Amino acid sequence: MRPNVSYALTTTVRRSFADTLAATRVSLSEQGFGILSEIDIRAILKAKLDVEIPAQVILGACRPPLAYAALQAEPSVGLLLPCNIVVRYLDDETTVVQALDPKVMMSLTHNDALSLVADEAGRRLVAALGTLTPALAGS
Repeated sequence: MRPNVSYALTTTVRRSFADTLAATRVSLSEQGFGILSEIDIRAILKAKLDVEIPAQVILGACRPPLAYAALQAEPSVGLLLPCNIVVRYLDDETTVVQALDPKVMMSLTHNDALSLVADEAGRRLVAALGTLTPALAGS
């Protein structure tokens, strides 16, 4: 397992999965992101394949002004929206939260006009994930 990957913004939190998932929703909202979708990967794989994996939820987050600006610069960028944030169980007291680095969007499109959008989205996602780290201080 690679905890830190080059295309992700990652934080590891000393909190239960359920608490971290709830806190992630709040921190994204505080940065202006709405949750458009929520995919419970564990439940889907259990239902479809009858396999067990640790809890993992994908939150599809969108900040409408950023999405609009991105679509104005690159109409096909909708293929890369919304921002995906993964909340993943490691153990009873540890959860990983990862977001796709918005700079990946720019690198895939080769459209420099997306630079400002990617920078702002990245700043907001880093801030959202940053609010989750104080739980580490209590351990």
